[in-house]
Amino acid sequence: MTTKRSQISGTTDSSPIYLRTSLAAAMTMGLRPGGFYRGARLHCLNLLLTYPEGCRGACSYCGLSRDNADDGQSFIRVDWPEFPVSEIIYAVRASGSGFERACISMVMHPAAVEDTITLIGRIRVETGLPVSVLVNPSTLHDGDLEAFLDAGADMAAVAIDAVTEELFDRHRGKGVNGPHRWERYWQTLAEAALVFGKGKVGAHLIAGLGETEEEMAGAIQRVSDLGGATHLFSFYPEPGSKLEGEAPCPANQFRRIQLARFLIDCNLAAADRMEFDGQKRLTGFGLRGPELEAIVDGGEPFRTSGCPGRTQACACNRPYGDGPPGDIRSYPFRLEREDILMVRKQLATYHEQPALSAGRKLSLEG
Repeated sequence: MTTKRSQISGTTDSSPIYLRTSLAAAMTMGLRPGGFYRGARLHCLNLLLTYPEGCRGACSYCGLSRDNADDGQSFIRVDWPEFPVSEIIYAVRASGSGFERACISMVMHPAAVEDTITLIGRIRVETGLPVSVLVNPSTLHDGDLEAFLDAGADMAAVAIDAVTEELFDRHRGKGVNGPHRWERYWQTLAEAALVFGKGKVGAHLIAGLGETEEEMAGAIQRVSDLGGATHLFSFYPEPGSKLEGEAPCPANQFRRIQLARFLIDCNLAAADRMEFDGQKRLTGFGLRGPELEAIVDGGEPFRTSGCPGRTQACACNRPYGDGPPGDIRSYPFRLEREDILMVRKQLATYHEQPALSAGRKLSLEG
């Protein structure tokens, strides 16, 4: 293994000896100073493979892209400091962090599959945490998903991100000379659902890359039909990325998509029962009256969506990962009354300048 590693990366200062963690995870473990706005707590140990060469993908919106003009340290809006794996494991044990899950995210690199298998086993055994793996379909071969499961992962996710083939190709594939292909990503999600089982897979989708709300609802439904859940993100420009100058996803658009996702993933409504205006914006959710009002007032649709923990419906709650504290998109905690009032205002407002690409007000009564 050492010989293979030196041929691929030329150094041992990379995975599987080292990993990056999200800044939130580093703070939670006491490896970085700081606290969270409004007392938010992270419940997932977010881990990212690391190599001196970086990721070989070229996704237009990603801080890890090989074409990033910045330092390549930012990912999902925050820095990801690098630590020896042994130090991370010690910190998890010593900090009383309250983590309920670990998630290992792959990058585009020839050693990523082998290293992911090694790290799944080590993290699972030495921390006792259930482990999710965010797979990179472009590096996988037959049997790799089964190897992840055998190594100890109990859940898998695929970062499809862009929800139409045209947008995927523009931002991840041929449009940026990238290696990723639309069909392969959806095929991998379907295969993961067979390997890990229904309810044990998820898809990352990013709202605000130029899709319509109808297209996003359709993609969420497709994930659900495959036996998975959608882990929803609101587009926010990364420094140095090709989209660093673009506007974030409008909050009102994201709120409507969050509500649609919750209803679809909870089997309370289906995309083909939802209603859209002439600009393909949501005007009806397939559920009406007091039942829908109670769901909105409960606030759950507007919290972060991700893999569950032992007690948390979403352990991977990524505090302020897709919006700053002053403009929270995915709430990492239970919403309070003031939050619900803000969400309701956003739900009922249409933005006349949609993000990234060139009505009537919504009523929750339908």
